[in-house]
Amino acid sequence: MNTQQKLEILADAAKYDASCASSGATRKDSSNGKGVGSTGGVGICHSYTPDGRCVSLLKILLTNVCLYDCHYCINRRSSNVRRARFTAEEVVTLTLDFYKRNYIEGLFLSSGIVRSADFTMEQVVLVARTLREVHDFRGYIHLKTIPEASDELIAQAGKYADRISINIELPQQESLKHLAPEKNLHRTREAMGHIREKIEEHAPVQGAPKREAFATSQSTQMIVGADASNDFDFLQRAGDLYSTFKMRRVYYSAFSPIPDASVRLPLKAPPLIREHRLYQADWLMRFYGYAVDEITTEDQPNLDLDIDPKLSWALRNRAFFPIDINKQPLEILYRIPGLGVRNAQRISEIRRYTQVRVADLIKIRVNLKKCLPFIITADHQPSRYELDSEKLRAIHAPPARQLELDFAVIQVPKAEVIGGEF
Repeated sequence: MNTQQKLEILADAAKYDASCASSGATRKDSSNGKGVGSTGGVGICHSYTPDGRCVSLLKILLTNVCLYDCHYCINRRSSNVRRARFTAEEVVTLTLDFYKRNYIEGLFLSSGIVRSADFTMEQVVLVARTLREVHDFRGYIHLKTIPEASDELIAQAGKYADRISINIELPQQESLKHLAPEKNLHRTREAMGHIREKIEEHAPVQGAPKREAFATSQSTQMIVGADASNDFDFLQRAGDLYSTFKMRRVYYSAFSPIPDASVRLPLKAPPLIREHRLYQADWLMRFYGYAVDEITTEDQPNLDLDIDPKLSWALRNRAFFPIDINKQPLEILYRIPGLGVRNAQRISEIRRYTQVRVADLIKIRVNLKKCLPFIITADHQPSRYELDSEKLRAIHAPPARQLELDFAVIQVPKAEVIGGEF
């Protein structure tokens, strides 16, 4: 099998992993005439940098051969797929050749488990070490690590990578036991804990001597819809990872039915809007100060798919509104539906000099349709009837759609048709 054929197989096999954005990476470049490549610190993996550039990275597996039999994975041991395997030297050559042709600005490297977790991790680290030490590659490198590998190998991965990640896959151990018997939530958390310690140990301190480089952050991914976990389970696990391990990002990937799927998997993929709502709820937890039990409740463990989670919270807590945007503190402004962090901060600045009016909100492009029923300005105050109206949700929910019904075709003998009627 030649390199082109291997690349087609192993690049396609890597497409299911979403946790490959590079936000937060340390800025490096070769502007001093030494080394190869650079990373702007944000945006790699078909995203946009602050100056508008679209940048990307080579996203491949070292091999799709795997000892594990995770039912949701197309590369599982029992899957009937074409197998391929790169050598470390081939990945290094591909990365450098692609970079020199301006195709990529970095590398995302993952792998199936071959021989053992330690052997596989050694090969992944060898790629990164060769790029950094032999070729002085200064582009972005993201390594997918294996929780079962030794702490020493994971520490080496962090030495050469800008970001390292371990996929937690499913939020509960019971689900892992059922769908991924070789994986263990406790071992994964232990590995994440060691990574956090290393990141903090090597973090730069102002005024202190420069420390040895180490990955600036870690991320993870969970599969949505492969098991019976509800949205509360996913958000609770995400909140735990953010608080305990200072996770940079938790990615949510909607389960996609795969060829030769296991009977333990659902036959149908979850609606993509569920993945979108989880990202919105995750954003509320990270930047707006919401707790998990505010976003989801015991009565409603799943997010409302028709409206965003912030509006959903507001409708469940109407007594909290209306909010006077000229008086309330910033953390209260964050609770207003349709008002983002940036516009809330702008309002906080504007009101230092003048009373905020609806015209001011129009100038900073606030979503008035969503905001006005929940706020008081210098020239606007909603009525209690408007705020308590049951129509408020319907205004923002998608319009009702006609359901499609499958009708069976019934053939009627001609003798039974009289005068054109049955």
